[in-house]
Order: sequence, then C-alpha cells, then structure tokens
Amino acid sequence: MTERGVFVAFEGGEACGKSTQAARLAARRGAVLTREPGGTALGERVRTIFLDPAAGEVNPRAEALLVAAARAQHVAEVIEPALASGRDVVTDRFTGSSLAYQGFGRGLDVQDVRELSAFATGGLEPDVYVLLEVPAVVAAARLGSHRDRLEAAGDEFHERVRAGYTAIAQHDGWVVVDGTGSVDEVERAVWGALSARLGW
Repeated sequence: MTERGVFVAFEGGEACGKSTQAARLAARRGAVLTREPGGTALGERVRTIFLDPAAGEVNPRAEALLVAAARAQHVAEVIEPALASGRDVVTDRFTGSSLAYQGFGRGLDVQDVRELSAFATGGLEPDVYVLLEVPAVVAAARLGSHRDRLEAAGDEFHERVRAGYTAIAQHDGWVVVDGTGSVDEVERAVWGALSARLGW
C-alpha cells in the first residue's frame, strides 16, 4: 500500500507571509501547493466573488457557505487524491480560516462553522497547522492601500480575526511562528518547528 502523504495548512491574518512560506515548504518537500478559496476551477471562481469589493455586503452565513462549497470541491478534486497517492500537500488556508474569519471575525458560532467545515471536508484535517503571527501595524504596512474585500474589512474585524487565530491555535495545538522576520528567517523557523513535529 502507498504511504499516505502529509497535509500541512498555513494560516494567519492578512499579509502575514503564509503564501510565501507555503510555496517555500511545498518546493522543499516536492509537495502539491494549493490555496483557499481556490485550488480548483470552481474554487477560483468562488475566490473571485469572495474577494471582490464590488460584491458589497455579504451575509456572514453566505460567506461561510461560499468557502465551504469551494473547500468541498478542493478536498475531493485536489487534496484527498494527492494524499492518497502518497504526495504531501501544502495549502495556503484551510478550515482554520473559516473559524477565524467567519467565526471570530463575522461573529458566527464557531462550533457551527467547525461542523460546516467538517461536512465540507468529510472530516479531513491537516496533520499540522502553521500559524504565522504578525502585529497589526506590520500587516498594515505590508498591505498598502490596494486591498480586496476582506483586506478592507476594517481594523476591528481584523483584530477579532487575530484574537481568534490565537485562541484556536492554543486550543487545537497548532505550530505558531513569529512572521515578522525576513522571509529566510521565517522559513527556517517553520522548517525547524515542522521537523520537530513531523519527524522530517
């Protein structure tokens, strides 16, 4: 039987550096690199709607359902087949984002969001989550003035998301890495933490 691949998800608030670190880890491991919302034709279309400022006010439940639909397709089409074939998978966001953004950020019941995500994924969870933490002032400086719908959601929203991430990481035993260093420094910290956790 083929040994199942390892599934790693990067999480964090806007401009924390997770996309860069996900790409670096995937390259180092020869893993499938993917993202949410996205990763499939359906997911990328959802992503366009989800992040478009022209979408205006989106009901929090609608927002959670959009992401869940994209995630269900993502797991079925990309993640599960890769893992089953023995490939490692590295994703830029997964269920943790729904808990932080739609749960803590939008004020939905976090347990409801967990259950919705579990339905979408068929119960699949990453072997390890990596949370990259950066202070609000650092994130704001990295973002600049051109922002998508979520990036422009406001300081109070993003503070709730950051607080949510911290609470989830502590509760669920995530790997937490300081994302304020250089790209190379953060990569070394991520690799060290994952090597210790996964035996790489």
